[in-house]
Amino acid sequence: MGALDAETTELVALAVTIAVGNENALRDGAARAAKSGVNPEWVEEVILQSYLFVGFPRALNAMRCWRKASGRAAPRADADAADWRARGERTCATVYGALYERLRVNIRELHPTLDDWMIEEGYGRVLGRPALDLKRRELCVAAVCAATEQDRQLHSHLHGALHAGASPAEIDAALARAGEHLSTASQARVAHLWSRVRAVA
Repeated sequence: MGALDAETTELVALAVTIAVGNENALRDGAARAAKSGVNPEWVEEVILQSYLFVGFPRALNAMRCWRKASGRAAPRADADAADWRARGERTCATVYGALYERLRVNIRELHPTLDDWMIEEGYGRVLGRPALDLKRRELCVAAVCAATEQDRQLHSHLHGALHAGASPAEIDAALARAGEHLSTASQARVAHLWSRVRAVA
């Protein structure tokens, strides 16, 4: 993981653990994060965003483990009160770059409500939150998509990580963390997908 700084390494590891780990692994991951010195607000942002990719139950369980391991109380209220739609449009456009307009058309053709949720909830309310930078968020998301074998979303978020400023070496390191939970065949598939993204980036 040498391409990633220590804090990002911890965040990616926790994101993958939330995605694929059982209760014991979650407890261990939360305890490791609590002892690591990583910014605790960043840890909480990674836990919060996990519900978009692996579901609310895992996010709830991860936050419960984090509260116990860190001893930190929950904030009294969330101070984030941005215009989620405008922020979501900006964040999504950063992640998708030149493919943004086509994405919006494609998602609206699936269902307009999915498009609204993607922009307002996914990219506005969650991934656009300012407490954690988009590069670290996208590295965590790419690792989670790889670990859970969501290839379509992985393709998008590999581009997104690059667009957010991640280097190829940083993405290699994040995917290596995910690869610890994949079969050899799945590792090869992820590597092939990443090589295709790199070739056109």
